[in-house]
Amino acid sequence: MRVLILGAGFGGLELARALDDALGADVEVTLVDKADGFVFGFSKLDVMFGRATADHVVHRYADAVPSGVVFVQTTVRSIDPAARRAETDAGPLDADVLVVALGADLHPEATPGLVEAGHEFYTVAGAFALREVLDAFPGGDVVVAVTSTPFKCPPAPSETALLVHDHLRDRGLLDHSTVSLVMPLGAPVPPSPQASEVLLAAFAERGIRWHPGALVRSLDPDRRVAVLADGSELPFDLFLAVPVHRAPQVVVDAGLTEDGWIPVDPLTLRTRFEDVYAVGDVTSVGTPKAGVFAEGQAAVVATQLISRLRGGSATTYDGHGTCYVEMGGGEVGKVDVTFVSGRPPTGGIEGPSRALAADKSAFGADRVRRWFGREWNP
Repeated sequence: MRVLILGAGFGGLELARALDDALGADVEVTLVDKADGFVFGFSKLDVMFGRATADHVVHRYADAVPSGVVFVQTTVRSIDPAARRAETDAGPLDADVLVVALGADLHPEATPGLVEAGHEFYTVAGAFALREVLDAFPGGDVVVAVTSTPFKCPPAPSETALLVHDHLRDRGLLDHSTVSLVMPLGAPVPPSPQASEVLLAAFAERGIRWHPGALVRSLDPDRRVAVLADGSELPFDLFLAVPVHRAPQVVVDAGLTEDGWIPVDPLTLRTRFEDVYAVGDVTSVGTPKAGVFAEGQAAVVATQLISRLRGGSATTYDGHGTCYVEMGGGEVGKVDVTFVSGRPPTGGIEGPSRALAADKSAFGADRVRRWFGREWNP
């Protein structure tokens, strides 16, 4: 069986490893990504706030993908889902099974004024560049804001607001600074009211200004104000944005999307094309766009392909995931949520505590050990 995986994030890496472990020489796995390495979402914040260096958090694909997996660093130019074929800068690639795990592309230029007057912290380059910006910031009004929905890792804007507060406090700048968080959601983590309550209490304790149900539509670089969807304005000296998210254009051009994202069977992750699956942020499966959910979806796809070759039962997707939330002060919360099609999501929170910061580190170290075969201390 030849399996072509487009995208080497949580979903692509987990699927490649699972197939190689279970099937060995019975499967030919090709893993494609335009980047040369993988970076955890939480590692972007670690670099941004000076807790890790860029070199430490980039995991190079070519050095450590499973021995039975062929990694191709290239850009995908077109996809033919009916033929299970991709045209890339490295040439054509085809397979018996195609898995699309290309994630969501980020478009800061889609928000007028953002490129000129603000900063985005969701791309690797954007987050890494912010380290020097934050270190040089003299204080003032900081706005952390979401510019579109849906967006990846719903807790990340809240984490960033809390960590900005810590950064300003540690630099002695709080007496002439404010931190505001602008989100289109009615709560910081809607699937978990308990987690939202904990975050709102943390905002109140620190004086972080919470603006729920609000979306930033544009920035005025001259007046240094953010314009919200309702026409109101918010002044800023430093603007940190969650940029517009869209499915990669190559996926749209392939005819795989509906309403902007790839629809899949919520139990099997199959698309409407035979032997074509999609996992992670590029789908509209109904779970948040976060790595842990992509990993769970990839595990389900793996069991179906393994069952096809070796027999046995395949699992179906249960919509469950666990996310860690930085609460500031060295403490971390652990949010456990489950999304089942046709039912309201359920979820709670453990912590926050310093012990869970170690648990979060273990989570990252376990993935690097599994996917890259080496030890790593986040």
